[in-house]
Amino acid sequence: MAAASKSTCPTPGSLTDLEASARFYVDEEGHIHLHSDFLLDTREESRNVPVALILQNDILFTIRTEELPVFRLQRARARTRPGYVTDGKDVLLDLYAADVEYSANALEDVYAELERVGRQVLRSHVTDQEATQILAAISEAEDINGRTRRNVLDTRRALSFLLRGRFLSDAQLTDGKEILRDIESLDGHTAFLFNKINFLMDATDSAININQNKDIKRLTILSVIFMPINVLAGMGGMSEFTMVTEGIPWPIAYSALLVGMVGIGSCMYFGLKYFEKRRLKSNRAANRRTA
Repeated sequence: MAAASKSTCPTPGSLTDLEASARFYVDEEGHIHLHSDFLLDTREESRNVPVALILQNDILFTIRTEELPVFRLQRARARTRPGYVTDGKDVLLDLYAADVEYSANALEDVYAELERVGRQVLRSHVTDQEATQILAAISEAEDINGRTRRNVLDTRRALSFLLRGRFLSDAQLTDGKEILRDIESLDGHTAFLFNKINFLMDATDSAININQNKDIKRLTILSVIFMPINVLAGMGGMSEFTMVTEGIPWPIAYSALLVGMVGIGSCMYFGLKYFEKRRLKSNRAANRRTA
């Protein structure tokens, strides 16, 4: 990689803000222009950073607005392995290979995160608060997976341009095809992760629906229990009740009404529990017979 003076080096915005169809071309002077996205995946954020690459007289110029891990990795390799690259095209291919490797590492992190989330989702009970955290983690994993997929797709388009244009030597052509095979393997991983994300999203939605159904069931049980109690309470507030209990001291009459309300409510509660247990036993017996 090389740097040019500010007077001859175009601004990054003018080279990276291009339509997809105009991102790979050869100018009138024979210089090769490629405008690729490189993945930036940190704990704080994940995004694709556009980078302009210009091959001029076997010298590679890179124009970007910030430092990227892929470029640091490439420089470290070049320092530790003398003769690792011989010209700008070797550097360019090595950058794309490092970008694919970096994308694979990002996918491994997504795998690990989804494994952790999966253990939470597949537990017997997931609270609403845990479901909210799980959905946030799944959304972040989906975002990284999508960005990685877009990144490797952009790299594939750049390599295809280099191969079709016959800009590479035989050895470089072999390296480019090897990188394309690595990208094809990553495509399968991103598709698998997409399916896994959809499964975990559906499982989390199911857990939320189960919690909501449980809440509705509790409210229904309370309504059934208190329905006869409300009827008795309404009767106790009517003038006819005082006529029926005429001659009975009101403390005794209303105490008897209160005891009757508690008794009926208790009977409704234990009756519902009894029928619920019977239903569960019937279901278990039916499952054993089918098994």
